[in-house]
Amino acid sequence: MTIRNIVLVHGNFVDGSGWQGVYDHLTADGYRVAVVQNPTLSLGGDVAATRQVLDSLDGPAVLVGHSYGGVVITEAGNHPNVAALAYIAAFAPDEGESVSSLIADPPPGAPVPPILPPVNGFLFLDRDKFAASFAADVPEKLAAFMADSQVPTAVEVLNGAVTEPAWRSKPSWYLVATDDHMIPPAAQRAMSERAKATVTETPGSHAVFVSRPAVVAAVISQAAQA
Repeated sequence: MTIRNIVLVHGNFVDGSGWQGVYDHLTADGYRVAVVQNPTLSLGGDVAATRQVLDSLDGPAVLVGHSYGGVVITEAGNHPNVAALAYIAAFAPDEGESVSSLIADPPPGAPVPPILPPVNGFLFLDRDKFAASFAADVPEKLAAFMADSQVPTAVEVLNGAVTEPAWRSKPSWYLVATDDHMIPPAAQRAMSERAKATVTETPGSHAVFVSRPAVVAAVISQAAQA
C-alpha cells in the first residue's frame, strides 16, 4: 500500500519554507504533506516538534530530513507513524553520534563549512560564502535571500546525540548531492551505506531540495510506494 503522508524536516540555517518546491510536486501527486518548523535550539526540542506533527497523522508516513534534519528524523523516526525514512543530503548518525562528532575529523581536502564563531550561543554561516558552500546551484537572488534570512542555530543543536537510530529498524532512502560543499558526498555515501539505504545520486549543491525539487520528490515518492 502506498503511503500518503509525508513529513518534511529542514536543517540548520534555513526554515521549512525551503521545501515549497518539493511540497508542490508531492501534493500535486496526491500526497498529504506536513512541514516541520524546527526551533533549532536543541535536538530534543526539534525531535519534539517533529513528533507533534507525527502525532497528528491519520496513518503511516515517510519522514524526510535534509542536512541536520537527518539527525532529527533518525531520533524521531522511532515514532509508530513512521514507516520509512528519506535522507536528503543529510546526516544519518548512529547511536551516540551528533553533528559535532560527524564533522570533527574531515578528510583531507574536504570543503569546510563557513560556520562563523558563535555569538551568544548561536551560529550562522558567513554570508559572503553562503552561496558557494550551501546553494551554488540556486539562482543568485534566491541564494542571497537565503543567506540574509538565515535562522540562528544554537551550538547545543550540533552537540545533540542520537540515542536510538531509527534507520536500524525502519527502511531508508538516501539522496546524495554530488556537488555538496557542506556534507562531503563521500561522507553521504558512507552514512547511506551504513544505514543500508536505497541510494540515488544527483548533481546538486547542499540546497538540492531547493534547486532540484522534482528529483527530491521522486526519491520521497519511491520511499512511499515501496
